[in-house]
Amino acid sequence: MKRYRILCLDGGGIRGFITARLIERLQQEHPGWLEQVDLIAGTSTGGLLALALASGKSPAEVCQLYLDAGETIFDDSPLDDLKDLGRLVGADYSTAPLRRELEQTFGRLSLAQLDKKVAIPAFDLDNEAADPIERSWKPKIFHNFSGNDSDGHQDVAKVALYTSAAPTYFPSVDGYIDGGVFANNPSLVALAQAIAKDNHHSERAELHEVVMLSIGTGAAKSYIEGETLDWGLTQWGGHLIDLLMDGMAGISDYQCKQLLGERYARLQVELEDPIELDDPSQLELMDRIASQQQLDEMADWLKEHWL
Repeated sequence: MKRYRILCLDGGGIRGFITARLIERLQQEHPGWLEQVDLIAGTSTGGLLALALASGKSPAEVCQLYLDAGETIFDDSPLDDLKDLGRLVGADYSTAPLRRELEQTFGRLSLAQLDKKVAIPAFDLDNEAADPIERSWKPKIFHNFSGNDSDGHQDVAKVALYTSAAPTYFPSVDGYIDGGVFANNPSLVALAQAIAKDNHHSERAELHEVVMLSIGTGAAKSYIEGETLDWGLTQWGGHLIDLLMDGMAGISDYQCKQLLGERYARLQVELEDPIELDDPSQLELMDRIASQQQLDEMADWLKEHWL
C-alpha cells in the first residue's frame, strides 16, 4: 500500500529539546524512518525543528543547537525586566540572539531548497489588503508545495523567526507572530495541506494513504478548581496561554485520531511538574525525561504502520 508519511511537531519553547531527543532515540532504534518522511509540519519551536530536519540536520545536531543556544536565546537582563515592567509593556526577550542562531544555521537557504515538504504555521497580524474592507489578520501556513500560493522563495531563517515569535516572549517579526495562537499542534494543518486538491498531483496524498506521527513537547497535568469562576482578565490571564496551547493540541489530536484511526500516533511525555517554555536551566532534566521515556509501543507502531 502506498503511504504518505507526515511528522508533526508541537510548539513549546525550550521544551522542543524533548521532542528533538525523542526523535534522535527513534532514529537510533529504527534507522531510516526519518528519511521516509514526506511532510514535516511544525509550530514555533516545532517549526524550528521541522525546518532543521528538512534542511538535512540530524536529530543529534538539532539537540546540540538547543544545548548551545538555549541560554543565549532566553537571556533576560534585570534592566530589561525593569524597563518592561516584567512582561507588562514589552516582550521578555529580544529576537536578535535567535535571529543570529537561525541565520548561522540556515544561511540564505529558501523553503524551495529544503529536502522535504514543510508546513509551518504563523499568524499574520495585518494582511495589508488594498481594500480597507478586506484588511484583517489571518492564519498563515508557510509551505514549499507547488502552486500559486507556494512560499518556496521565502528564507528558512525568516520563516523560523515568524513561527516562533510568541506574544509576550518575543516581539512580532515583519508583522507575524507565533503560529501557536491557532495551531500549537499542527497535525490537522499538516493533514489539510497534504490532501489539498489544489496541490500538484504528484505532491498530494489521498486520506487513506496518510500515516502521521505527532510529537509533543511534554505536558504536566493541569486543572482549575471551582465550578463557578467569576473571573476577569487578571485572574484568567495567567492561565490563558496554557489553556489555549493544551486545548488546541487536544482537539487536533482528537480530530486526527478520528480521521486516520490506527494510522495516527501521538507521542507525548507526561511531566511530573511544569517546565516553563523559557527555562534553559531545565535542559538537563528534559534530557533525562526524554531519555527515560518508554518507546516500545511507538516502536511497534512504526514497524506496523510506517516502515
